[in-house]
Amino acid sequence: MAVISNGKATPGGTHHKKIGKPVLDERLTPTAIPAHKLVLRQLRRSDFKAIKVIMDKVYSGMEGAWAADEFAALLRKFPEGQIGIEDNGTLIAAALAIIVDYSKFGDKHTYAKITGNGKFDTHDEEGDTLYGVDVFVDPEYRNLRLGRRLYDARKELCENLNLRAMVAGGRIPGYAAYANEMTPAKYVEMVRNMEIKDPILTFQLSNDFYVRKIIRGYLPYDSESKAYATLLEWINVYYDEDFDKLIGNTKSNVRIGIVQWQMRATASLEDFYQQIEFFVDTVSGYKADCVLFPEFFNAPMMALTNEESASAAIRGMAAFTEPIKVRMMELAVSHNINVIAGSMPVYEDGKLYNVSYLCRRDGTVDEQYKLHVTPDEASYWGMRGGDKLKCFDTDFGKIGILVCYDVEFPELSRLLSDEGMKILFVPFWTDTKNSYQRVRICAQARAIENECYVAITGSVGNLPRVENMDIQYSQSAVFSPSDFAFPHDAIVAEATPNTEMTLIADLDLDLLKDLNTSGAVRNLRDRRKDLFSLSWSKKATERDEELLAQGEERAPKTSRRRAVAAG
Repeated sequence: MAVISNGKATPGGTHHKKIGKPVLDERLTPTAIPAHKLVLRQLRRSDFKAIKVIMDKVYSGMEGAWAADEFAALLRKFPEGQIGIEDNGTLIAAALAIIVDYSKFGDKHTYAKITGNGKFDTHDEEGDTLYGVDVFVDPEYRNLRLGRRLYDARKELCENLNLRAMVAGGRIPGYAAYANEMTPAKYVEMVRNMEIKDPILTFQLSNDFYVRKIIRGYLPYDSESKAYATLLEWINVYYDEDFDKLIGNTKSNVRIGIVQWQMRATASLEDFYQQIEFFVDTVSGYKADCVLFPEFFNAPMMALTNEESASAAIRGMAAFTEPIKVRMMELAVSHNINVIAGSMPVYEDGKLYNVSYLCRRDGTVDEQYKLHVTPDEASYWGMRGGDKLKCFDTDFGKIGILVCYDVEFPELSRLLSDEGMKILFVPFWTDTKNSYQRVRICAQARAIENECYVAITGSVGNLPRVENMDIQYSQSAVFSPSDFAFPHDAIVAEATPNTEMTLIADLDLDLLKDLNTSGAVRNLRDRRKDLFSLSWSKKATERDEELLAQGEERAPKTSRRRAVAAG
């Protein structure tokens, strides 16, 4: 057989003399990368050509790809268990599996025996164990951590089919370098203790598998592993619970992470990237579905523009937005987490906006413009509001994003609620406690009014060299509706004020359904639609012009005013 169960997807600023559209420094130009659009799906017979190409690359030294009839046999017997990932329509990774009655094989089986020599007549729909036949990833895509996604999909499949466990035989290709020094058992022990890193076993252990046994002769032709393999098992703790779908269920429990961001001086864009990646990596390590950053979290870039006036500096800062967005898109994909990139200034067509980006983990990106700019944002920076409100579809449900001051206008969240929003994210920037209180209290009101969860986060610390954004005040939090099923104070989680930290919260969306049908009060259902209604009717352009005109009249009196103090 040419197949193996490897279980591993191996792994300065710009300067402007006057206000105007900044010229982007070549160093800020993002690396030219193709836009990803990752889709997790079941495999089809038409995928064999792509499967063969990948397997020939991965197993060039081990007999190459399967035969077409072997792949077709597997699809006929268990189509639900064959999972692939495609990027922009091209298949780039796959995980293959069967169901077996494990008691018929026991721990001493070989790969050939448990797969029926590639005929897969050992597949048993009434079996109790999902057996991992193979996992492979196109080598060009191994930096995206697709192996973890495939294993997570297998776990979901195992849970939804109500199988007791998932078992796989894992190669140990790193053992060849130590075969003269230690036994396979000693090698596995040292890998488990992280004293040695094996390209496959290390990955499998990090995915919650444990080693049941070491098998000799599992793959006789596997010279790298000296024909040894680890018998790995993952236990399904939800065994006996029934679910409707196999993979791709709409989540009822969502884990979110929010970053209470410390403003600090940064020496370069690369230095700033490291700060971002630290938090994305930290939050994704808790298997969160998304991570939220604050409004203007990239304010340290303003110090790199060397501009004397705040209005010129924020336009210079806008030159960093595109490369930062691209970097966060890459992190969302590689860390398998949706990233809500706070907000950043965008300078386009001679107009300055404040934009929040949603970088989904499937490689797509969307944006929400801040709609309501404060009077000082208009007069001090010449900032304008956007004119569109979006309810976003994500793999954990419908969400909305309102940037800071926008949450103080209840109409916006009500429009989002009418479209099915269940979680509202509010990145903010405030300098004083009273400014923060406006955001917090309004966010709590939005949660009650719209029977949804609301997550807010801001920045802490100071930026001495950045005029107009020099001090921060924040206490990040997650709010819920106020009823018996929720926390008694309607606060799911709350950060320590003015301290850099992350906040992780689990949100039960089923509780929102119960609230809507049987809550003590039912705000959404009890609205008097016979008396009043709400609709989107006017763009923000006229209001922008009014604010800018007001700003011009009072501009001589304005100095070192903190433009976003109101939100």
